[in-house]
Amino acid sequence: MTKHRCGWCVGDPLYEAYHDEEWGVPVYDDDTLFEFLILETFQAGLSWITVLRKRENFRKAFDNFDYKIIATYDDDKYEKLLQDSGIIRNKLKLKATISNAQAFIKIQEEFGSFSKYIWGFVDEKPIKNKFKNYKDAPANTPLSDTISKDLKKRGFKFVGTTVVYAHMQATGMVNDHETLCFRYNEV
Repeated sequence: MTKHRCGWCVGDPLYEAYHDEEWGVPVYDDDTLFEFLILETFQAGLSWITVLRKRENFRKAFDNFDYKIIATYDDDKYEKLLQDSGIIRNKLKLKATISNAQAFIKIQEEFGSFSKYIWGFVDEKPIKNKFKNYKDAPANTPLSDTISKDLKKRGFKFVGTTVVYAHMQATGMVNDHETLCFRYNEV
């Protein structure tokens, strides 16, 4: 018997594996939260599968998504990233990655962890929606608007409300699996 999956991932093995193993699973670990934040910022204006296919290249280019290292990147490293054909070479997104790593560390210093900060917006508990079709899920919500504004106020770039909502979905802050999806009740 085949498993029923959310319609957005069906037909691509990489997409299906990401859906089955990661998407919507609550993430409380700062390293993983940062990785998804960076990947989501690069996804802005592109399809998620494009970013997913380049994920390992991003991992190599960005020192395994180590925000402490990324926060110290200098002009030489920035120029090296611009030459890396394995990643998305958007100048503004590359610069944002560096400044976002710095802002991420500041939030950790203020709240003890980025996880405490970001999960505080949902009182530490995932929001469980009830969409029969993934197309019914919103691209953003008033809550993602609020988080986006707060992140921007704290110096983050490329964290518009749609990017933030995608981050919330990816990291399980919101469960937008279709109600008939086998993962809906698992996450």
